[in-house]
Amino acid sequence: MKVVILAGGGGTRLFPLSRSCYPKQFLRIGAEQSLFGQTVERFLRLASPEDIVVVTQETYFFHVRAELREAGADAAHVLLEPVGKNTAPAIALAMAYCRERLGADENEILCVSPSDHVIRPVERFAEIVRTAAERAGKGDIVTLGVPPTIPETGYGYIEAESGDAAVRRAVRFKEKPTRETAEEYLRAGNYYWNSGMFLFRIGTMRDELSAFAPELSAVASGSVAQAKERFSSLPSISIDYAVAEHSKKMAVAPLAGVSWNDVGSFDAIADMLAGTDGNAFSGDVRAEDCENTMILADERLVVGLHLKDLLVVDTPDALLVAKKGASQEIKGVVEALKKEGRREADENVTMYRPWGKYTTLAEGDGYKVKRIVINPGQSISLQIHYHRSEHWTVIRGTGKLTLDDKEVIFRENESAYIPIGAAHRLENPGKLPLSIIEVQNGKYLGEDDIVRLEDAYGRVEKEMKEDA
Repeated sequence: MKVVILAGGGGTRLFPLSRSCYPKQFLRIGAEQSLFGQTVERFLRLASPEDIVVVTQETYFFHVRAELREAGADAAHVLLEPVGKNTAPAIALAMAYCRERLGADENEILCVSPSDHVIRPVERFAEIVRTAAERAGKGDIVTLGVPPTIPETGYGYIEAESGDAAVRRAVRFKEKPTRETAEEYLRAGNYYWNSGMFLFRIGTMRDELSAFAPELSAVASGSVAQAKERFSSLPSISIDYAVAEHSKKMAVAPLAGVSWNDVGSFDAIADMLAGTDGNAFSGDVRAEDCENTMILADERLVVGLHLKDLLVVDTPDALLVAKKGASQEIKGVVEALKKEGRREADENVTMYRPWGKYTTLAEGDGYKVKRIVINPGQSISLQIHYHRSEHWTVIRGTGKLTLDDKEVIFRENESAYIPIGAAHRLENPGKLPLSIIEVQNGKYLGEDDIVRLEDAYGRVEKEMKEDA
């Protein structure tokens, strides 16, 4: 069995925690690992790293690689989508990759999963996946269905044949229902939330794509190079719409005995983190006489007094305060912010790079202050700026500074001045993160005032290709 983890989405429903530059799957919510990291570890019980393929965007490549290293899955494959096109094209591309690069044949089982769910206990989940894989080996497309616990209107549903079999024939897929309909589904007992996880033989899915989405079947059957050439012209469509709603080969494996949360809203996070009093607090929070309230604090103290039924999410550059039950409306707010050209809609004050991260601490007319963290063994590119000078001070760790034709060891409490136009690079040869404070001065301080001369992450070649 090969495992395909879909990690290319950039959702907006968890703003301001998640942004386009740092989407939901990389958030660490109520756990030391990110949602993506938890997904990888979950499937390491079912497949070796060499049999895991992560489908993502180029923007998130280094996030994914860092998370795979942390999970002990360095050998996993990372497949980049040319553009974001929803789940059906991503799955077709992964099918081509598994055939061409992993030697998978028509009988190989693929297990496809989102990367941003919380599922416990992992042992029970693995048992259900193994049972579903057996059924998929007989020619069915098996989706994992979540037994509903409330009349949820935010999920699609799957109607299954009645009974207590571990895998049941799917009768039909249902759109997100009204409250009244959802209550009927809950009473019926044979309706399940659609988890977005599927298991199938490559040959079975190829045949169903050929019947219902021929353009996707051609991608799945061709080479990876051909698939990527065609990718931008493919329709943006989910596997549910492309295949599941039409196929007669659909089956459901209920996730019985499993706690599942798609972390799709702050209400879902509140439910996941809530204690017996209905409150959920994370970070530096002081709360008095609060009821059914969630407060997530990032870098500063947040005080809540006499709050009821509220969601409070504090980040360095944006604060969300909403009534419980209203978090699904956040997506519309983010769309409005994007139309206004607001930076907060896409960027965080902390931005991640292949070498580490930087946080903007302050900025104004002619200056910007950042805290930069370079991971062990990593380095920023050798670069020059045409519009700004920089002043660096090491606050933790030891670095190696290149400044034009000189190289020096750069230690705690030592400073360096980088003139406009000087070629410079900072490396971290040590075993601990290197932290510096950078003060920029100049008339233009945009991130595009970087001319890379050398780069360990291939960004010089990418920029040259884009300029050609």
